[in-house]
Amino acid sequence: MGSEEEVSVEQAAAERRERLRALKAAKQLSETAADEDKSVQAQGDDDPEDADPDTEEKNISMKFRNYLPHDKQLQEGKLAPPVLPKFEDPVATEPPAQDNKEDPFLNIAPKKPNWDLRRDVQKKLDKLEKRTQKAIFQLMEEQEKQKKLAEEEEEEEAGGLQEQ
Repeated sequence: MGSEEEVSVEQAAAERRERLRALKAAKQLSETAADEDKSVQAQGDDDPEDADPDTEEKNISMKFRNYLPHDKQLQEGKLAPPVLPKFEDPVATEPPAQDNKEDPFLNIAPKKPNWDLRRDVQKKLDKLEKRTQKAIFQLMEEQEKQKKLAEEEEEEEAGGLQEQ
């Protein structure tokens, strides 16, 4: 059992060494590529002071928009706050069109305020209407009977007067 564990430990150590070698090789390749880029930039620049990293740090100017530093040299980098241009909204400047203002409470009231009452009472109204028509018809018949009787009486009186 001990020999199996030693073999697996040795294999793990060998794999780790290989990974470390691969990482070192990759790091060296990236460093050489970065060195080549710097040399190409140095050849293209006319000013040798810009290529030096120490002088680059000295030439950096800091600009402060929202912070006022205490140091006098840094206060020179304070920027003025941006000035927004005046904007006039053409819609807001025009007064709204004045229509004949109506009373808002008129619009609240329904156009037919008793429609629900009529709906509920309609059957009763129909019955009453039929009874009213019958009653009017009966009254008209009675009036006609009375007229006929009155005419007959007049004829009898007129006939009796002529006979005499």
